[in-house]
Amino acid sequence: MPCFRCGARQTDPVRGASPWRRGVLADHQVLVCPACQAAGGWSDALDHCSCCGSAALVCRLGDVECRECGHTREAVRDEPGRAPEPAPAAPSPGADLSQEVAAALDRVLGRPLT
Repeated sequence: MPCFRCGARQTDPVRGASPWRRGVLADHQVLVCPACQAAGGWSDALDHCSCCGSAALVCRLGDVECRECGHTREAVRDEPGRAPEPAPAAPSPGADLSQEVAAALDRVLGRPLT
């Protein structure tokens, strides 16, 4: 799942906590990359808890739950199974998806990197 703001894709995780943050937008789970977190203002675009106002929401099994106060409500979706489209990502140098996939396959299959 790409970042909902910039469209950046997650890379292979390292051990420990992920620097990516979760949130809920239009009752769909979304991710926020570290760069967008550093830019600020990202939580303003997300849904907030109706009880405590926190943006620390998670969506699971058709419910939206606040991680701050524990308030749970049913997720309301216009089109089931369809998440909002992420913002188009600005192309970055060397960000060709086919190259990323080939590199990941090489790592997984133990092939030498070229």
